[in-house]
Amino acid sequence: MAKHTAGAPGALYIVATPIGNLEDLSPRAQRILASVDLILAEDTRHSARLLRAFDIRTRTLAFHEHNEARLTPRIVERLLNGESMALIADAGTPLISDPGFKLVRATQARDLTVTPAPGPSALVAALSCAGISPGKFLFEGFMPPREQARRRRLSELTGVAQTLVFYEAPHRIKAFMADAASTLGAEREACIARELTKTFETIRRGTLGGLRNWLEQDPEQSRGEFVVIIAGAAPQSADRAELVRLLQVLLASLSLKQAVRIATELSGAGRNEVYDLAVELIGEK
Repeated sequence: MAKHTAGAPGALYIVATPIGNLEDLSPRAQRILASVDLILAEDTRHSARLLRAFDIRTRTLAFHEHNEARLTPRIVERLLNGESMALIADAGTPLISDPGFKLVRATQARDLTVTPAPGPSALVAALSCAGISPGKFLFEGFMPPREQARRRRLSELTGVAQTLVFYEAPHRIKAFMADAASTLGAEREACIARELTKTFETIRRGTLGGLRNWLEQDPEQSRGEFVVIIAGAAPQSADRAELVRLLQVLLASLSLKQAVRIATELSGAGRNEVYDLAVELIGEK
């Protein structure tokens, strides 16, 4: 791949890099990274190790969530002036729970070329080997770090029929699994994919409750980067999710007694079930 002709606009390449094993960097990605004028890297120190491994000597510029808005106009101007650039994340495919969206939009708005160089992605890698249906899935990325917000979001996902996919950090994985088990059900099928393509890669499938206990019993399993895949809800769980949403709306403006009466009439569910669920929701506020 040659550099752009002088005077012609440059292109922005979205380049996927290894999530662990360096052998996963494609020959095309290597050519692009060696040929562009500048590499936009989430962490230049981290990326330096990758570039050294392939003897790629292209200049790098730190580009992350804290400076994306400020740097984007300058980068677009440089592209307009004929420079070509590659955007990489610390690992995997850029923009998937990583910065870059604002840059891509701004680049496209000036009719400049944005080209993907696809490759590794923890999301896709985990789905491919989890043993849980990947046909339709909902990617949630990282959940809210605070317990109350995390549980609230999980309760909103209770009735989702698609497979659920999450990223999680090592210092929050136990809390996340505990909340997932208590909110979605301890018997819900799930898979933990840890340190994919790395030396201590671990892929374990079981129930949410079983996986929660496994993490508690073996502290070593809480190290590294995680993808958590959870099976979608059964049809009866979807009905419960609809009831949760109905009660949330009613409880926002009505008393407990009024909300239970109306929800019972509209849903056809038993009054005791509706009442118990309403009390549970009030307790989460």
